[in-house]
Amino acid sequence: MGKPDAEGHGPADGLPGLPPEWGRVVVPDDASALAAEAAQVRRELGRTTGPPGGNRALRLPLLVLAVAVLTTLAGLLVVTWPRAGRTDRPTPAPHSPPATLTGRALPALDLVDTGQAPVPLRGLLPAMIILLDGCQCPDRVGDALAAAPAGVSVVTVTGGRTASAPPTNQRQVRALADPAGGLRSFLGQPARPGAATALLVDRTGRVTLVLPDLGPVDAYRDDLNALAA
Repeated sequence: MGKPDAEGHGPADGLPGLPPEWGRVVVPDDASALAAEAAQVRRELGRTTGPPGGNRALRLPLLVLAVAVLTTLAGLLVVTWPRAGRTDRPTPAPHSPPATLTGRALPALDLVDTGQAPVPLRGLLPAMIILLDGCQCPDRVGDALAAAPAGVSVVTVTGGRTASAPPTNQRQVRALADPAGGLRSFLGQPARPGAATALLVDRTGRVTLVLPDLGPVDAYRDDLNALAA
C-alpha cells in the first residue's frame, strides 16, 4: 500500500487499477470534503439534461392548439366573407301544389263569416275559392267575379279569426275566415306575399284546378265555366 501524502488524504501514489490518464486520484478520509465537487457536478448535469420534458414538452401542445385555432378561424372567414355577386336571398320554395291535389275531394271544413258564424265550405259548391292571406289583389278578384258563370260561388278566405270584407265592390262575394288554417294545410304550401291562391271545386266536392298564383282570367276561364255544367 502506498504511503499517505503530506496532508494524510490517502496513499501518495493514488488508487491502483485506474487509467493513467486520470492522473493522481486522492481519496479523502472525510467525505464532506467532496461536497463542493458534488455540487459542481450536479450543476453541470442540470445544465446538460434539464428537467424531464422541460419547456419542450409544454411548447408542443401549445403549438398544436395554436394551429387548430388558426385553422378554425380561417375556415369561418372563408364561409362568412362576402363574395362578389353573392346574394343572401333564400332559395324560393316551389310554388306548384302537389300533383295529387287535383282530383282530390275538398275536406269538410267549417269556416267563419264576418259575424263569426260557422259556414260549411262544402255547402257553397260549386265554387271558386280564393285565399287572400298572401295578397288582397282586388283587381284579380274582381276579374274572377266578372268571369264566374251563374250558379258558381266566389269565396274569399283570409287567415286568422276575422273575415275581411271582399276586396271588390262587384257582385256579392262570400267572405270567410279560416281560423284553424285547414284550407291552407290542405293546399300544402304557405302563403306568399303578393300571391293569391285559388281552387276550383265542382259540385261533387272534387278539386278540378289549383292556381298557385291567381293570374289573368284567360288562364282558367274554361275550367271556371266547366263548374256550372
